[in-house]
Amino acid sequence: MRHYSEELQRQLRETANLLAETARPIALSYFRNSGQDLKNKLIDGFDPVTAADREIELAMRAVLAEHRPDDGVLGEEFDSVTGTSGLTWVLDPIDGTRGYISGTPTWGVLIAVSDENGPVLGIIDQPYTGERFFGGFGVAEFQRHGATAPLRSRSGTTLETATLFTTFPEVGNLAECAAFNRVRDKVRLTRYGTDCYAYALLAAGQVDLVIEAGLNPFDIHGPIAVIENAGGIVTDWQGGPAHRGGQVVAAGDAALHRAALELINEG
Repeated sequence: MRHYSEELQRQLRETANLLAETARPIALSYFRNSGQDLKNKLIDGFDPVTAADREIELAMRAVLAEHRPDDGVLGEEFDSVTGTSGLTWVLDPIDGTRGYISGTPTWGVLIAVSDENGPVLGIIDQPYTGERFFGGFGVAEFQRHGATAPLRSRSGTTLETATLFTTFPEVGNLAECAAFNRVRDKVRLTRYGTDCYAYALLAAGQVDLVIEAGLNPFDIHGPIAVIENAGGIVTDWQGGPAHRGGQVVAAGDAALHRAALELINEG
């Protein structure tokens, strides 16, 4: 495992927060605004992208070019940049664009810095509510309006008392949906549609499980860092690393995670 000096940790954290601060005013300037310049990425289906997505990512890339020019960049809207430092910034300028264009406050700006083993630091930032969820190097914090508090995922919850979140009720293909439904049918409460905000709530100890399929790497790097530093666990549906995207299970603790995996793989 790579060693990160205290100075490098400080630099990475400062840069991550600077990226979040850069994104916030841009995101807010378009939110609940008719001038979003909405486009659809798909011919068959609906995958929206807005002017805010593109403007935020360009602004964050400009910050990285100035402050971390040797690092790589993997973003949702523009081509990847290969760095020389062994570190890559993984950016999702607006995660939850469908919610964003609908006026709901459950979207967020996702920022992570990762090495060859996955994310080492991440931020889930919600500009409208002023909430920032940070995780990195053994620290997990919640920041809002100048106040900071520790983040800690909820532990000791059983499947029967758990709250489960996912973004889309169909959860991928038919087999993936059936696997999700086996967990859904066991838990106390299931909620839908909150995108990255569900992962933030898990890190904050408000919910217990998030199960999704069909994710991209930039959808999950930031949440992984936040949740794992808050005491939770994030893997793919086989219990392996989740940072490449695809099928993801996030849980407040290892026991609940094992129980969810058993149900998912029952079929």
